Parts: sequence; structure tokens; C-alpha cells
Amino acid sequence: MAGETGVSPSASESGIQPAPAARLVKGPGLLLVWLYGVMSVGAVSRSVYQIATEYDRAPLAYSLSAIAAVVYAFITYTLFRGGERARRAALVCCAAELVGVLTVGTWTLADPSAFPDATVWSDYGMGYLFIPVLLPVTGMLWLRRARR
Repeated sequence: MAGETGVSPSASESGIQPAPAARLVKGPGLLLVWLYGVMSVGAVSRSVYQIATEYDRAPLAYSLSAIAAVVYAFITYTLFRGGERARRAALVCCAAELVGVLTVGTWTLADPSAFPDATVWSDYGMGYLFIPVLLPVTGMLWLRRARR
């Protein structure tokens, strides 16, 4: 009766299902989302503890660790969510993360006195086996490839 009322049937009434969101958590993407998840937990745990117990000692370092935690959590969420919009958001966040890691990494080497304690991104993530500098590069490569 859709033709009579001028209203087309919905996708579920016509038997056509909307296309599922493109999965980003497949193949190397699964490892990527796992690593971002681990980094999220590590950065959140570290920053919450440091801010709660010794914020006065190094407020800049601990605040930057909290920012890193938020970035990691958002990228983990977007990778898990999937879809083109999430892929683009994750790509932008990975680029911003790389800029952050390079900026903070260089800053900690150029002016160590500004950081009485390390951040997640200090010395380009040396305290985390350089994963913070490698992860966004790997993420951007994967997300560009996942678009195809």
C-alpha cells in the first residue's frame, strides 16, 4: 500500500537492511585497538593516581598524561565503533596524538626542568617502549588503508 499513500516502505519493511558499519577491528586493526586499549588503561591509571596523590609536584606532566589518556580512550572507542565517520575521527585523533607526542617529547628533551616527573609522551614515550610515538603512525597507516 506504500504506492497508494505516497510513502515508501522503511528499510526493514522492504527487507533491505542498512549496510553495516565498516569494521576497523579486523586483522592488524584488532592488534591496534588492543594496544590503544592497553595504553588507555595505563594512561588513565597513571594520571588519576598522580593527579590524586601528587599533583602539586608536576601539574603540567600529570595534566598532559590525562590528556593522553583521553586521546587514547577516544581512539579506542572510534576504532571499536567502526564506520567511515569513526575512521575519519580516529585518523584526525591519531594525527593530533602524533603532534602531541612529538611536541611533548621534544619539549621534555629541550627543557627537562619543566617536567619534574615524566608524562606518557615524555622522551617520545621511552617509558612505554616508544609505543606512544609508533602507535599513531601505525594507526594512521591502518586507517588510510581501511578506507579502501
